[in-house]
Amino acid sequence: MGKIILIVDDSSTMRKIVNRSLRQAGLEFDTVLEAGDGQEAMDLLANEKPDIILSDINMPNMDGIEFLKNKANDDSIKDIPVVMVTTEGGSQDMVDQSMTLGASGCVKKPFTPDQVNEVLGPLL
Repeated sequence: MGKIILIVDDSSTMRKIVNRSLRQAGLEFDTVLEAGDGQEAMDLLANEKPDIILSDINMPNMDGIEFLKNKANDDSIKDIPVVMVTTEGGSQDMVDQSMTLGASGCVKKPFTPDQVNEVLGPLL
């Protein structure tokens, strides 16, 4: 069975950029799932089990921190690795909090394919 990734970001443009960066980094996924916020991601995870999740931190409805909290409480998905995507000027406290809540890593925007590969490669 092929690899599946879930990209969670409120910006459809950013989801496309992340997807392109994955391909440029040589990380091919057979299926790329997308969600516009943490709630959409949770709804999608009721039926899909991706190999890895890339999630923005700042989103409406359910942000990345709340998403991590909700995911941790669901035994069927709690072990799926999550890499947070944040802005360069983003709060280090938010990154630290996401790591405490179980995130497997963090990629800062703007990022290069090499940076994506460096963080995601070991998790796949």
